[in-house]
Amino acid sequence: MYQNVPVIEPVKDGTELLSAFFRIHDYLVEHSSMPIRRLLMDEINWDDRLIAIKGGRGVGKTDFLLSRAKEIEHEWRNMPESELKGKRPRKSQREIRPCLYVSFNDFYFTRHTLLELAGTFAKSGGQYLFLDQLFKYPNWSRELKRCYSKYKDLHIIFCATPVMDIDEDNHDLEGIVKTYNLRGFSFREYLNLQTGLRFRSYTLEEIIQRHASISREVCERVQPLEYFKAYLDHGYYPSYLESKSFEASLLKVMNSQLEVDVLMIKQIDVACLHKLRKLLYILMQDAPCALNVSSISEEIGLSRATTMNYIKYLKDSRLINLLYPEGKNFPMKPTKVYMHNTNVARMNFTREVHPMDMYETCFYTFVHGAHKVNATERSAMFVIDGKYYFDVREKASSRDTIRPTAVGELETGRGNMIPLWLLGFLY
Repeated sequence: MYQNVPVIEPVKDGTELLSAFFRIHDYLVEHSSMPIRRLLMDEINWDDRLIAIKGGRGVGKTDFLLSRAKEIEHEWRNMPESELKGKRPRKSQREIRPCLYVSFNDFYFTRHTLLELAGTFAKSGGQYLFLDQLFKYPNWSRELKRCYSKYKDLHIIFCATPVMDIDEDNHDLEGIVKTYNLRGFSFREYLNLQTGLRFRSYTLEEIIQRHASISREVCERVQPLEYFKAYLDHGYYPSYLESKSFEASLLKVMNSQLEVDVLMIKQIDVACLHKLRKLLYILMQDAPCALNVSSISEEIGLSRATTMNYIKYLKDSRLINLLYPEGKNFPMKPTKVYMHNTNVARMNFTREVHPMDMYETCFYTFVHGAHKVNATERSAMFVIDGKYYFDVREKASSRDTIRPTAVGELETGRGNMIPLWLLGFLY
């Protein structure tokens, strides 16, 4: 419908246009809340000119953008005049609005272009343009590249759903976009939020080598196991902080992942929604589990190839995780299927999820964000980055284990037995 929308050059006086967008921007920045500072905020190189914040629904991408906008505006207001003058050769530096948040829910973009808005904003002295719901804009990647090429002083930061084509086979953005992943709350972030403390993150190597001393230091200030069960139940998604039902909120998120992230962005016929939902429900019944593709295909009435494609869509939308042997990947059949996180796993109300299933799922969620997690032909359950062989257990044994073992119901580490909750300090 919008494939041939002409590119409209910016009007000479865009004051009225920007004022309308800034009214929305100011309201959202004022009323947004990111209860804790996410670690990713300090990992991003904000000097890059095109940045994608990729993350599943419900993890707080919009609040993340608004929080960064708030920080930039604070820095701008408190910047010494000598530094401010070097930013832009303008008459009234303090009147310049350095950043603008825009959502493509706005009907303005049905007849006007991103290039038009970016040009108007850049010529007014703006430097940081934050874009949300970008997948709703036709030819979004092509237009981003035009903005990048034309406005050299403009930094564009945009939210992206996991199924958007950014990293692979996107010739428009190849070599110019820096992609970062925003995940749900780690256990460390959840614990800091619940207690008001400020525990730092640790690398996997630090945890493997020093887990006993690190866990003792944490336990001197708080009893993490008192919070861990609640985290597994509802702590991954920031929506647990809202007063409304967490289950209803998460159910809405999961349906949006199917209806928007899969059907709309992947352009799948809406008639297939019921089959997608049924597929997800089947996996929720047994995960973590081996995958019987033939049986599932027959039950939902799809070919084996289509079923595997739908399974990949569920993975891409961050509803499930797939565990493969080293060197193997899609379209091969995975060794095991996990729900993406324990909050999603517990949304199956027809069965009680076994603690060991929750702990396995939790281990995968904690580790796979920054590390490669694979199945192994050895007796270990997981191999991390091809060199660390890990087991997961519900309870600690009286004797030490021969390899690193994440233990769900262990408060402080000893020998090779590592408290599972401590792996929640990886970010």
